[in-house]
Formats: sequence, C-alpha cells, structure tokens
Amino acid sequence: MTTERNEGNESNTVSSTTGAAGSGGARTRVLLVDDHAVVRQGLRLLLESYPDFEVVGEAEDGAAALRRAAALRPDVILLDLVMPGMDGIETIRGLHAQGLPGEVLVLTASLDDHLVKGALQAGARGYALKVSRPAEIVEAVRRVARGEESLDPAAARALVQQLRGRDPLAGLTPREREVFDALARGLSNPQIAAALHVSEATVRTHIAAVLDKLELPDRTQVTIYALKRGLIRVEDLP
Repeated sequence: MTTERNEGNESNTVSSTTGAAGSGGARTRVLLVDDHAVVRQGLRLLLESYPDFEVVGEAEDGAAALRRAAALRPDVILLDLVMPGMDGIETIRGLHAQGLPGEVLVLTASLDDHLVKGALQAGARGYALKVSRPAEIVEAVRRVARGEESLDPAAARALVQQLRGRDPLAGLTPREREVFDALARGLSNPQIAAALHVSEATVRTHIAAVLDKLELPDRTQVTIYALKRGLIRVEDLP
C-alpha cells in the first residue's frame, strides 16, 4: 500500500485495496470529515486498529469532503455536522447531488432533533454520537458499510419526539429545569440544595420528577443525556 499525504489538513491515501468490506475480504474504505484534527486522529487510530477498515483520507470541512470523496471514492464517509463554511447537512446534500459514492454516517456531539431529522432527510445512512463507546462507533460504521441504517438510540428518541412536536425538557417546571441543569453538571444533593436554597428532601422530590419525565433511570444518565444533546460539554464537568 502506498500512502500519499497532502500538505495542510487534508490527506489522501491511495491503496490497492478497493471495495466495501465483505466483498472478497476487502476492507471498508473510510473518509473522515471533521474540523478538529485531534478528532480525526483519534478516529483514524480507532478504525485502523481493526483489520476490516482502511482510512483513505481526511477533510476538515464540507468543501474539502466533496473533493476527497470525488478523488477517493470511499465506502463510508464519517461526517461531523457542525463545521465552518459548508456544514454537514449541506455536505450530505452536495454528495448526493454530485452522485458521489460513499454511505454517510454522521458522527457528532449534537443531539438537536432538527439536526437529526435534517441529516437523515439529506441522505445520511446513520447518526452516531461522539460520546458513544468506541465499539459502538465501529459497529455503526460496519452497519452503514453494509447498506443498513444505524441510528443511536438517543438520536432515535430525539427524532420521534421531534416528529411528535414534543421536547421532553419543555415538560419540566422552571425549578425542575434548574435541578436538571445542576444534575447534568454533576452537583450533589447538598450542593443543589444550597444553590437553590431548598431542603435536600425537596431536591430529592425534584430529582424524582426529572427522572420520571425524561424516562431516565438514574442521575448519571442525566449527565449523559445533557452531553448527547449538546447542553453541556465534558469540560463543564467537575
């Protein structure tokens, strides 16, 4: 295999191995599209640790992704949605408008229901979240490479709620939303009680209501829920 890497943030890999995995044992050729180099590097290391993947190139924005897809003809395009210039949804539309090959798997930090719906309507085959476990991301790439849909369960719920015109957070009272925000940031019951000037018993009542309305099993899932929806960032956590 001969590898040629361009100057700058785009990379191009030329390989004698072509075609999707499962076709005569050939590896799945993947194009990585994300405006953060550290994310692309991490995904490259993850996928190339498996024998059935070959990362054939990278792009830092939508315009570069269209050029890379045309030149490399990947099997799967792993695509972020939030990028400078041409965003992910516009990029998906461009790929389909130009008839470029490659099934699109969105990999993003956002669980905004409008983005989920927009990406799928534009032609994405799957939607995964950056906070997913590495094995889940790998399996999502495999499913998309086989031509199957792959939708993160949280994204599926967001889509259903969007279609129903209902945002679960909108069902929280103002006080419950304050408790939700505190839980998401990892605050303890005594810390929440002190911040809101209420008793710990009152805090426990509000927590029970939040978990019930959001259909979450425990307070840890509140943090995960907030991360997946882009309501907080990992660096916001204690």
